[in-house]
Amino acid sequence: MKYTQKFLFALSIFNLFLSSTVDAQPWNFIKEKDGIKIYTRTDPHSSLKSYKGETVFKAPMEKVCALLGTAKNLDWWDKGFTKIEVLKHEDQKFIQYYFIYDMPWPVVDRDLAVESRIKMDTASGIYTVSSRPLLKTVPEKPGLVRITKYWQKWTVKPMEKGNLHVTIEGSIDPGGKIPDWVYNMLVTEMPLNTVRSLRNRALSPNPPTK
Repeated sequence: MKYTQKFLFALSIFNLFLSSTVDAQPWNFIKEKDGIKIYTRTDPHSSLKSYKGETVFKAPMEKVCALLGTAKNLDWWDKGFTKIEVLKHEDQKFIQYYFIYDMPWPVVDRDLAVESRIKMDTASGIYTVSSRPLLKTVPEKPGLVRITKYWQKWTVKPMEKGNLHVTIEGSIDPGGKIPDWVYNMLVTEMPLNTVRSLRNRALSPNPPTK
């Protein structure tokens, strides 16, 4: 269970754009913990659920953007990766990653190649990181299950008095023999852990790498 949570938590940095059908589904409030609200919703094309986590905290906008949009700032990520490789990047524009995720025995490890596109709306000040799979960039490897169905999006919105409204949304089909009910149970913990980790790092006195 612990390693499965790590696997889902590690999937915090990716996004495939939502279809209009998925966007139309309402979010269902699940719980609030440590000031972070968690929601899920059902995708009509899948038995897996999408997730959303959101919170408000006071931190420099520049610091949060540096943590999300700079390839060198990986220290707040989950430790469940056996490999993280930056394939290509232009900080604050796009980052391409390749990951291998450590899965609990006897589940086969997963890998995923993604591209994160980063945008800042100069009018509203809203910052987004939208990630989607790269299906042909890295050849599939024996002994690993390639994740191909995945999306994730971070949104950072500036508010009054230096506060930030931070949201993560996403969904992933890990493929292979992982029961849907296990995913749907743990998907409520993944956004909680991910948002909390980002917040803790943003509130720490240590500056991110530029």
